[in-house]
Amino acid sequence: MVSLKESLGKVTLIDFWASWCAPCRTANPTLVALYNEFHSKGFNIISVSLDEDPAKWKEAIAKDKLTWTQVSNLKEMKDPIAVQYGIELIPTTFLLDATGKIIGIDLPHEEMKAKIEALLATK
Repeated sequence: MVSLKESLGKVTLIDFWASWCAPCRTANPTLVALYNEFHSKGFNIISVSLDEDPAKWKEAIAKDKLTWTQVSNLKEMKDPIAVQYGIELIPTTFLLDATGKIIGIDLPHEEMKAKIEALLATK
């Protein structure tokens, strides 16, 4: 069990993805770069996988070097977290401030990076 409230950093990205999703896998190196650059300053990522096969999910985590918190109910698009967030396609990302307020959805990389830098600079 992972609690979103307990996992919040100064800035947190919630990333909905799956091992079988080509655009998700293409985006992962960008997320790794953001995490490596900003994690020590308070940036956190929580990935919610919409996989069904635990072996493929774990293999993708290892191959893509995703070192942050990973969760999955292994129910694909019927995952209760995905349903709660209204996820209809992936990848989908939510950028949250330190209080958990959503400050951006599916931001382009440069805009996301700028918002992360700005939020971390104010804390």
